[in-house]
Amino acid sequence: MSYRTVVMYMEIGCFVVCVSGWILVCSTMPTEIWTWSEVDSIVLTTSNYFSNLWKDCISDSTGVSDCKGIPSMLALNWDIHMCRALIIISIILSFFGSVLVLVGMKCTKIGGSELANARVTFAGGMNYLIGGMCSMVSFSYYGNKIRAEFQDPLFRSQKFEIGVGVFIGWGGSTLLVVGGLIYSIFAGREGCHSSSERFPDYQPPDAYAFVPTKKSIAFSTSTRSEASEGTKSRATSGSRVSSVSGITSSTKSSATNAYV
Repeated sequence: MSYRTVVMYMEIGCFVVCVSGWILVCSTMPTEIWTWSEVDSIVLTTSNYFSNLWKDCISDSTGVSDCKGIPSMLALNWDIHMCRALIIISIILSFFGSVLVLVGMKCTKIGGSELANARVTFAGGMNYLIGGMCSMVSFSYYGNKIRAEFQDPLFRSQKFEIGVGVFIGWGGSTLLVVGGLIYSIFAGREGCHSSSERFPDYQPPDAYAFVPTKKSIAFSTSTRSEASEGTKSRATSGSRVSSVSGITSSTKSSATNAYV
């Protein structure tokens, strides 16, 4: 199995994990049981109080329940507004992360080149990671607040316990964080690998390497021309010397013959 096939299967698996986490985080919004408390009012009836970020509800042992929305937005504490904002940001970022990952995955072949696909997938993984961290902070703060109020002996109001919505949110946030982290790591490595394949012969410049300039190039050119001219002049002088010696020897031989 090639490396590309392994990365493709990894991307598909992480996409399923992240989409599952996104669905779980979205499902906590309509879930009513973020906190719950059971109060025995009469021997035969029991009242259950439960609530979430948007409304408060009450039900009895007969199964009849009644919910009431929070009447004023401005009357809420700042921590409730913070939890709402973080969860909504997480849902939006995870949605755009899904779109980016669908474009950048190797099995879809929409993004274009390998480097472009790796960058788009890395952006989608970062969206998943940031969205998972936002929702994790929101659910963790809300759950810790319920725990602190329940264990505080000086807290005189009605005490609640952590409901199923917070546990579902923790699970969905964990899936988003894990999937986004794996996407970011593998897509980052894939992007670096693709860039190195595009420039295989590239080497970083040496700090002490000689960089030729126009003056050095002109100087080397003139030096080579002077050397070639010197060689030619030496060859010419050698030929002249040989010709003069030949003439001298021929003159001597003719004079000797005349004397004889």
